[in-house]
Amino acid sequence: MDKFTTVTGIAAPMPLVNIDTDMIIPKQFLKTIKRTGLGVNLFDEMRYTLDGKEIPDFVLNQPAYRESQIIVAGDNFGCGSSREHAPWALLDFGIRAVISTSFADIFYNNCFKNGILPIVLPQEAVDVLMEDAKKGANARMTVDLEAQTVTSSDGQSFAFDVDPFKKHCLLNGLDDIGLSLEKVASIDTFEDKMSKARPWV
Repeated sequence: MDKFTTVTGIAAPMPLVNIDTDMIIPKQFLKTIKRTGLGVNLFDEMRYTLDGKEIPDFVLNQPAYRESQIIVAGDNFGCGSSREHAPWALLDFGIRAVISTSFADIFYNNCFKNGILPIVLPQEAVDVLMEDAKKGANARMTVDLEAQTVTSSDGQSFAFDVDPFKKHCLLNGLDDIGLSLEKVASIDTFEDKMSKARPWV
């Protein structure tokens, strides 16, 4: 998993509330267990017509937002089913942070395990950042995990809370496997001890 320290980039404004995981990545794309390749189908039903043509009005199809790394969203982002493909699709598209007033719990935790930072801010702060995001390619927002701040293009800064353990994992690029590998020396010692004590196992 890639480390997350500071991201400065274009933020896409998505003021819809209750954007659920089926909107993020529709069910027909859940057949794969690969974490790559899903970005093209991110928000598929909002991005494309039934015959596969781009819908020009959708934010991520607009030239200013095609390279977005941040989403500023409405309340209750990531609700619905607990599909891990949702953060996979966001990350594969290039999204590294999502800002909202609230997230569904399972989606929120899945983001941290996949290198995405979900940021909870008060409505007043999200409103300011939403308006900033609407400025397009000329407005570059900065998310600083170490400092726990989001800074708008005009320098307004908002502090956010994050669990210290989750912060540690993101800063160091540690998913569940990475956390286990941090203990590899102890694991090897234990396995060596057990193989000598119980060679029949």
